[in-house]
Formats: sequence, structure tokens, C-alpha cells
Amino acid sequence: MTTALITHPACLNHVTPTGHPEQVARLEYVLRALEGFDLLREEAPLVLDDNLLKVHPQSHISAIRNAAPKDGWVSLDADTHMSPGSLEAAMRAAGGNVRAVDMVMNGDVQNAFVAMRPPGHHAERTTPLGFCFFGNVALAAKHALGNHGLKRVAIVDFDVHHGNGTQDLVEDDARIFFASTHQSPLYPGTGAAHETGVNNNVMNVPLPGGTGSIGFRRAMEQQVLPAVAAFDPELIIVSAGFDAHRADPLAGLDFTTEDFAWVTQKICELADTHCQGRLVSSLEGGYDLDALAESAAAHVKILMEQST
Repeated sequence: MTTALITHPACLNHVTPTGHPEQVARLEYVLRALEGFDLLREEAPLVLDDNLLKVHPQSHISAIRNAAPKDGWVSLDADTHMSPGSLEAAMRAAGGNVRAVDMVMNGDVQNAFVAMRPPGHHAERTTPLGFCFFGNVALAAKHALGNHGLKRVAIVDFDVHHGNGTQDLVEDDARIFFASTHQSPLYPGTGAAHETGVNNNVMNVPLPGGTGSIGFRRAMEQQVLPAVAAFDPELIIVSAGFDAHRADPLAGLDFTTEDFAWVTQKICELADTHCQGRLVSSLEGGYDLDALAESAAAHVKILMEQST
């Protein structure tokens, strides 16, 4: 068994306005950091409408398609922009997550890292938000349930921003457990501890700015990891945002690269215990290019160690 790296050059054609933090260079830096890694490299396919319809209505899918420009940019909100290459990138980012689930569930690989952009965890059912068009990890979870016969899928999100979109897409489905650590107060302003979903299937652990390594690890060990274990998932999906790093310009949780390696190890241990090591990780945020590349590489190294 090995680790899959799922990506596609089309994601480099999603061009944002000059100075935008969610820039082409993010993926370039991540892929450069993973050069030489012994990974099973797979190109992300275009997502099928059948998969998108598991989390978004046709009106949302059509609106994204119809908004795609032939040149220049179209702004879907103050932060979320489309260039001529954005639609294909978003479709392949979603499709890459579905492909990762298929590869892991079919036993082709032990685990997978989906290195794609745009990210997805802010996209709500009918609203693109926060750089995101489609709910990538949510649709991956729904695909695992609907197409691979699973009964329980857990999503763990350690991005510095709350995954409001993922929560919106899964909180009414008791088969999915969603756990998020995130800085609060911070964009998007959601993710309070009292938001617990339809059947206590949502756990939000808001963290104050400056929390640092000790506070993060305590929150994981005392709250998130035990809750995921109690849910007894058959697959774990990770929203791997690296913007809680102390070097990141958009937030201030003050994590280190070692924290991301540590939490990856802990989540992998849960996957080993509960779901035969099956884990899919999907790139979300991270806006200091060097810190992002270093953290993503540390994350993937742990995934590789777990798949040997």
C-alpha cells in the first residue's frame, strides 16, 4: 500500500487578482515540496454532476458555470473570484476528492492527499464563499456513503478558519461527524461550540488568537480525537488547512510545522484503529508560501509512513 497524490495542472489556471492570498503560487510551492516523494501520482478528473448534486442544488451548479468568464475576472463575492480557468479547476478539485475516496475505498492506496485549488470548506449549499465554489470534502463524504456502502464518515478540519460550508452541507446528516478547530473570532464568524448539528454530529472547538501548540494539542486530545473515536468512523476525511501556522498572514493561532505533523499522526492512528487506515486529506488554506509548503510536506510524510 502507498499514498496517492491527486492533483491536476488545470488548478494552476485558476488565477486570482494580483495580491489575492489564494494564488497560483500556493499549489506550485506545495507540489515543489512534494517532488521526489514516493507517491502514486494521479490526475484529478472532472467531477460529475451526480456528485455535486449530493451537496448542491442544480441552481448553484448552473450559477457557477454561467458565471465563468471568457477573460478577466468575475467576482462571486468580495473574496471569491473566477478567471477563465477557474471553472475547470473547481470541477477537478471536487473530482479529485471523489477520486481519492474511490482509490482508498477500493484498496488501491492506504491514504491520499488531494493537492488542488480552489479550496472548498467555505462553500455553502447555495453560496460560494471564502475562495470556495464547491464543498469538496462534504461531497467526498457523501460519495463514500452513497457509492461505497459506508455508514459513518468523519471529517476533521484543522484549518484556521471555521469550515462553515462543510458544516452547512453535513450537519443534517447523522452519518457524518464533522469536527473543527479554528480561531475565533475570525472569518467567517461561525463555528460556536453550541453548533452541534442534527444529532450531535458537529463538534466546534473555537480557539482564541495566540493559542499556540499546547492549547491546540490539548483541544485535540481532550475533545476532537475522543469524539471522533466515539463516532467509530469507517473513513476519515481531513480538511488540511495550514493557515494556523505562526507565519501565516491571515490569522494568529501560532501553530508550528511540528503541530501539523503531530495532528496528522494522531488522526492516522485513529484511522488505523477504526477504519483500516483509510484516510483522505484535502488541501484547504495556507497563505504563507514557505510555511504552507513545509507544513504540507510534513503532513504528507506522516501519511506515507502510515501507508507502508
